[in-house]
Order: sequence, then structure tokens, then C-alpha cells
Amino acid sequence: MKLHELKPNEGAQKRRRRVGRGISAGQGKTAGRGTKGQNSRRGGGTSLMHQGGNLPFFRRLPFKRGFTPPFRVVYNEVNVYQLGGFRKGSEVTPETLAEARLLKDECNPVAILGEGEIEKALTVSAHRVSKGGDFG
Repeated sequence: MKLHELKPNEGAQKRRRRVGRGISAGQGKTAGRGTKGQNSRRGGGTSLMHQGGNLPFFRRLPFKRGFTPPFRVVYNEVNVYQLGGFRKGSEVTPETLAEARLLKDECNPVAILGEGEIEKALTVSAHRVSKGGDFG
């Protein structure tokens, strides 16, 4: 079998109907479109949004702008002044912050922000620390 010998199965392909080519063809005059009306004209018909007088689907939805990134990371933000409740020299970890009820969601990573001051020496370990503030 060669490439030029390949043919589709019998009945697999039908001939295209050529409409509007005279009365003997069976699809002459109006070419199966009926008489007059929106769909009888060339380029006629409605848009995909048209719902025949009902309020279109996209207008029924709430008015929203933009989108929420699906893989964004939401941090638990803890400021330096909030660490004032810990004892001098203690170790501050996400677990100890959760015990002190300083985290909104324990599953999210912790970010230490530089707002405020603290007089104690603490060992702080977190997932992220901002540049602001003096961490000595």
C-alpha cells in the first residue's frame, strides 16, 4: 500500500451541499434559510451572549475586576513590637508565636516586619524578615 492509494471508507465523506444554485439543485432561491428575518441575511444571527430578551449571563454575574493568583503566598505578619511579650534570651519560632496567639493561620509562613522597637535580645527564626527596622 502506498500513500497515493489511501482512500477514506465508503460513506465516510459526503459531498458538500452547494446551496443557492438554482431550483433544480433543491436548495435554490432562499437556500434553506426561509424568508426574511435576522438569520436569512448574510452575517445575520445573534451573538453568543444573546439570550432572547433575558438578562445575559455575563451581566447576571457579580461585577468583579481582575483575578486572584492561585499560587500566591499569604504570610502571617508579625511586627517587632509584638515580640515584647517574650522573655529575654528566649527563642522565637513559628511554633512559639502560635502558642502566644500572634498568628492568624498557623499553616501559613511567618514574616517578621520591622515596625516598632524591642529592648530585649531574642533569637528569632521565621520564614521571612523584612529589611526595615534595626535587628542589631
